[in-house]
Amino acid sequence: MKRVSTTDLVPGMVTYEDVYNYSNQMILPKDTVLTDKMITRLEFYSILSIRIKEDGEKIPVSEDSTYSEKIKSTEEFKEFEENFFENVDSLESEMNDIVSKNTPINPTEMLKKTTDLIPNTVTTFHVFDMLHNMRQYDDFTYTHSVNVALICNVFGRWLRFSQKDIETLTLCGLLHDIGKLIIPDEVITKSDVLTDEEFKLVKKHAFEGYRVLKGRDLDESVSNSALMHHERCDGTGYPLGLTGPRIKDFAKIVAIADVYDAMTSKRVYRGPLCPFKVIEIFIEEGLQKYEAKYILTFLNQITNTYIHNRVRLTNGQEGDIVLINQLDIARPIVKCGNEFVNLAERRELHVEAIL
Repeated sequence: MKRVSTTDLVPGMVTYEDVYNYSNQMILPKDTVLTDKMITRLEFYSILSIRIKEDGEKIPVSEDSTYSEKIKSTEEFKEFEENFFENVDSLESEMNDIVSKNTPINPTEMLKKTTDLIPNTVTTFHVFDMLHNMRQYDDFTYTHSVNVALICNVFGRWLRFSQKDIETLTLCGLLHDIGKLIIPDEVITKSDVLTDEEFKLVKKHAFEGYRVLKGRDLDESVSNSALMHHERCDGTGYPLGLTGPRIKDFAKIVAIADVYDAMTSKRVYRGPLCPFKVIEIFIEEGLQKYEAKYILTFLNQITNTYIHNRVRLTNGQEGDIVLINQLDIARPIVKCGNEFVNLAERRELHVEAIL
């Protein structure tokens, strides 16, 4: 291991440890093979130096590597990762200009940058393979916005929406949290429990986002999604406490994508929740809080994206998900060595983590 100035980094070097920016957000994980774009990203965040492995060689992938490790080792994932964070950096600049300078929004250009992350040849499941393996990064508004936009894009395809509606839904996901840029950063990134006053302040981001987007040359679904993505069909949401019929359809879809990404991502106050725990929560609360036709489609599809992933069970066993139980989708069948563990029958066990 040696420390190298950012100006002396060259493509092919391998990070020795996770690299964080000055806001304590991870920007590159350990064992990342550096590229020109990644080095530029370090310079963008004013990282003066990092520690790299002495040999600078790529990390070999063994035959018994997990499905996740194999995904991360592909050139396709590395390209997705580079383009993803290039998109995040661009979105950060654009969103701040929209809020602080009232610059016009170019929806076509914003959409292109995001949809270009998803080649036409890639399946919806493959998109989630990529997103599942980005979960080691700290969640912050811009990364979360791109995640939600991509999830909305795939969600729209699962719902068999028209191409125009898929694009509108993607833009709704991309801009749903723009109001957070008006809330003080120390409140948004606070690692402790929010006070009542701070929570009231955070809840204002829905109104603020609506105010920023309303009246612009955008489909009204975009501003409505900013306003309503925290509303719930049973009336328990905010800021208006609307019930199902009064919540716009695209806002209902963005709400599901938003909660799924937020709960499965690393946050300043906790680590990521296991996706199967999140799925259980959705099953327990979903039909009351979310539109049934949307939440059922999402849950049935999202569980299938975890087939082949290696998991750890609550008894410490590790294995690969081989089948989703259609009548109990939060409890898949896991192959642990030569044993098939059916979690629908082994009720004392749960999926504890995706490895």
